[in-house]
Amino acid sequence: MESRLGGFEELVLLAVASLHGDGYGVTIQERLEEETGHRVSVGAVYATLDRLERKGLLGSRYGPATAERGGKRKRIYRIKALGTEALVESRRIRGGFWRSIESPARS
Repeated sequence: MESRLGGFEELVLLAVASLHGDGYGVTIQERLEEETGHRVSVGAVYATLDRLERKGLLGSRYGPATAERGGKRKRIYRIKALGTEALVESRRIRGGFWRSIESPARS
């Protein structure tokens, strides 16, 4: 399964991981907005969550129905091992670039 991440996919995956298995669409959207300082479409979040789940990087389950949601259940997301591996790889790649910027080779 493809585990390479796009920029927004990486942010969504990080948001899910930071919520420690308690994230659902709205809380993930709020976390993204909190960290980025930008408005994020909940539709974009759900489309990305679906894509990350198809890639095998996330898993989901339905929580209990709640009265405040009109009896609807929340779909709760959690990061899978493959998702953690993808984030670690992304961090490694970005780290290499940052190191080359911070300590450019001298000729």
